Amino acid sequence: MSSKLATLKFEQLKAIKWRDVLISTLMPLIGVLAFILLWHTAAPNINTSLGDFPQPKQVFEQWGNLVDEYKTEQERAEVFYERQEKRNAELLAQDPAAKIDEREFNGRPTFFDKIETSLVTVLSGFFVASIIAIPVGILIGLSQPLYNAINPLIQLFKPVSPLAWLPLVTIVVSAVYVSDSPMFSKSYIISLLTVSLCSLWPTMINTAVGVAGVSKDLINVSRVLRLGWFTHVMKIVLPSAIPMMFTGLRISLGIAWMVLIAAEMLSQNPGLGKFVWDEFQNGSSDSLSRICLAILVIGLIGFLLDRIILILQTYINWDKSAVVR
Repeated sequence: MSSKLATLKFEQLKAIKWRDVLISTLMPLIGVLAFILLWHTAAPNINTSLGDFPQPKQVFEQWGNLVDEYKTEQERAEVFYERQEKRNAELLAQDPAAKIDEREFNGRPTFFDKIETSLVTVLSGFFVASIIAIPVGILIGLSQPLYNAINPLIQLFKPVSPLAWLPLVTIVVSAVYVSDSPMFSKSYIISLLTVSLCSLWPTMINTAVGVAGVSKDLINVSRVLRLGWFTHVMKIVLPSAIPMMFTGLRISLGIAWMVLIAAEMLSQNPGLGKFVWDEFQNGSSDSLSRICLAILVIGLIGFLLDRIILILQTYINWDKSAVVR
């Protein structure tokens, strides 16, 4: 009898497991297919100044066109460097002391180059925001007077739109960042600082809340052991605050990615934001399809960045029961 009950229980657990797998895989697929069907049905009914709104097929065709453009630029770069290498070899053959001129290929940035630019910019801005927000969040979480002093500034600047920050950042960078041979372009610095200013607040607030919410029992243990301030923070505070801290990091990275696209449009940093703006200004028959494709790529990259942070949390967090959702 006991063996039959065990077998029945095993079958029930197996059925529940398969049901969960089907729900977790089938339902998202149904949602995506429903969205594509709605898009396909509604698009022909939307007339714009550039023609009918593109259907999914037209949008995905542009992916192939952008890939072809990337391959063409890569081939042009290879031809350029081969020609340059051949010319330099001929010069050295005629005169071993000849001065060799090495030039970088100055081709048109492709869609994938712009993705790379946007990723570098957003991760740089996110990193700058994090190295400011986490230490400040820890300090104000440990000190109520310090929290009371800084909280008004947080509440004042947190709601400010990136479109409000951008003109001010542009003016300051143009005045301060002056160099005949700058290491980074001004558009990159403007986008980076705008992203940092808009994305540091969630991490700062969540870190402070996590630090302030450390269990009283753990604090008493730290006092009994007479841990120093730094040891107390590293051994007691940070491990307890990590879940809230990573929640703030996820929110900050999402905000950073959204802010970046708007910042690139106005600062002309050559990323995905500028790609969307250029296609809007271009006004060709393919512009709408390319803008829709860029939106899908922006959303996919944002989703992947969020997953990366969440996966990183599962490795760092002491609570290994955290599940990626």
